[in-house]
Amino acid sequence: MNCPHTAAAQADRSGGTVVIDPMVQDLDGETARLRDAGALARIDLLGVPARTVTRHTEARQLLLDPRLVKDINAWDLWQSGAVTHAWPLIGMIDAGRSMFTVDGAEHRRLRTKTSQALTPRRLEAIRPAIEKFTEELLDDLEAARGEDGVVDLKTVFAQPLPMRVVGMLMGVDESQHAMLTRKYKAFFSMLTPQEERLALLAELDVFYTELVRERTARPTDDLTSALILAEEGGEPLTEEEVVGNLKAMVAAGHETTIGLILNAVRALLSHPGQLRQVLTGESGWDAVIEETLRWDTPTTHLLMRFATEDIPVGDDVIRKGEGIVISYRAIGRDTGQHGPDADAFDINRPTRNRHMAFGHGPHICPGAALSRVEAGVALPALFARFPRLRLAVPDEEITKLPVMTQNDMAAFPVLLG
Repeated sequence: MNCPHTAAAQADRSGGTVVIDPMVQDLDGETARLRDAGALARIDLLGVPARTVTRHTEARQLLLDPRLVKDINAWDLWQSGAVTHAWPLIGMIDAGRSMFTVDGAEHRRLRTKTSQALTPRRLEAIRPAIEKFTEELLDDLEAARGEDGVVDLKTVFAQPLPMRVVGMLMGVDESQHAMLTRKYKAFFSMLTPQEERLALLAELDVFYTELVRERTARPTDDLTSALILAEEGGEPLTEEEVVGNLKAMVAAGHETTIGLILNAVRALLSHPGQLRQVLTGESGWDAVIEETLRWDTPTTHLLMRFATEDIPVGDDVIRKGEGIVISYRAIGRDTGQHGPDADAFDINRPTRNRHMAFGHGPHICPGAALSRVEAGVALPALFARFPRLRLAVPDEEITKLPVMTQNDMAAFPVLLG
């Protein structure tokens, strides 16, 4: 399967199919092409055909449809052997048993304890720890700037903060955070050879299995122990299920928050009038967070659901056995939902809260509230400490990492002022 160099170069040669660029060289252009391709677009994912939902209304409909399932065995390309473990994206679909890969009653059983651990009361209880981590990392930012005054906001601040938070929740020692960050970064990168990616998954399985066995022997007050001790419906989670939940939750729990924080800072620095509104209290930080989630979603494409029967969508049909991707970034810029200026960042937009950046329906992201709390602490603290914060390079020089699912920057160099 050959990786295309650019979506734009190949889209016209693929019979109306939008080729998703693994190098993410023109994300805005790709988003526009997907939106223009209709509510149910045909896409190419590293040589594998799929359909993707690009409109808000249709996405809400399909994310609630029980005929779309997470079970990879419902995928005709998997059943036929056309897609195997040699495909670089398979690890995001065939990722072991967890609440992210099952449906119905089994999904509810696997998800319940996680949801209970992330209640509003629990999140408020950990807010002081998030504030402490934030202040420590702001100190690190000040200490890390070079002689030219430049520091990478991603590496020093936006990346370690959510890893510290999710590590605290899961009971992962801070000495392991850098290792986990490296492994997840390599897993998602399209530059990682597939053999290495599969080896990374195996290493993560070993790491989380050892953590689960340690907590089984010596439970503590963390989410890992809570999942081990859960007996929802009288049936405790298996070791494989706890490991699967942890592995996926650490990935989702820190990647989305990195994107949310950096995308919000980038949007505000490129819209100084709106930044002034927030700094003077005319608008709230919640407006910044929700408009960022709509306009520049942390997740670009969510892989994948499979049709167990033909599903009509407007004048189109998802055929039984087809794979369905949810293109959240295109959905966030749906002009039918957010108006003709949907491509513009506007914290005063009336529909800013009516997005689905964290999903919709039974599989809505269980860490959505946590991500909002982290951003709600980090963003005002960052600008309070460094009110003259500005980009150290022109905005157009900010590049994306070669990741097809997360909206992730390679670096975010800033001047603290």
